[in-house]
Amino acid sequence: MTGSGTSEREQNFPALLERLRPECEQLVARYERKRSALLPICHLFQLHEGFVSKEAMRAAASMLDLTPAEVEGTVSFYTLFFRRPVGKYVLQVCRGLACSINGAEDLMAYFREKLGVGHLQTTADGTFSYEEVECLAACDRATCMQVNLEFVYDLTPQKIDEMLAAMRAGTYATSPMAQTEAPAATWSVPQDDQVATGRKSSGALGQPSPNNAGGVGDESGIIMLDRILAGDVGFYERTSERAVRDSRAVTEVVEAEKNGGNGASH
Repeated sequence: MTGSGTSEREQNFPALLERLRPECEQLVARYERKRSALLPICHLFQLHEGFVSKEAMRAAASMLDLTPAEVEGTVSFYTLFFRRPVGKYVLQVCRGLACSINGAEDLMAYFREKLGVGHLQTTADGTFSYEEVECLAACDRATCMQVNLEFVYDLTPQKIDEMLAAMRAGTYATSPMAQTEAPAATWSVPQDDQVATGRKSSGALGQPSPNNAGGVGDESGIIMLDRILAGDVGFYERTSERAVRDSRAVTEVVEAEKNGGNGASH
């Protein structure tokens, strides 16, 4: 870290972006719609940074005429994108039915013992990130796993020992991932965990009522519902925020009502 609180990776990102920009432009040119290049561009950044950083997401949004929220929403959806730094070797052990029948539980316990970490955790030296995943669709070779997305079949404790030793020695056949920033103890994102366990998302925290959704220009979250029930909103024209009869954006309609206007036109 520098004295300003900016990491070396963040300082180096502008140079990386300029180096990757021609390849990004080639990816965009392959598609009829620019946004179709989002996934390959995110994969490209992850290949060079080891994860899809916030800087990379902002850059992708700028290149593809998307909002940063749209890009992060896509990246957060796919489990093979990492939004925080991970280890040089991401070890994803299958816990699907076929693997479980063939002893995956014992092998996962063996991995945890050997690595000293659990599910979604990274070793202190930043070498290994460990994850127990759902079916990898290689049931005929159970038990199986992936190392940096490369398959490893017919796992045994002996094979695990040999594999980990080769990775530590730098002789393993699969190349390590780029690591431009030291990983933390986990790469999971707290907001994702709370949503997955049924708790409120970060946007809903602090809301007094579970039925209060909030909304653009609407602190109560019920103006749109009231307008629909009142029958003065028709759904024949879309704006960037809602499908409403009035050609103005919802924020303009709400502001007009606050100022004593008569709302949406009929």
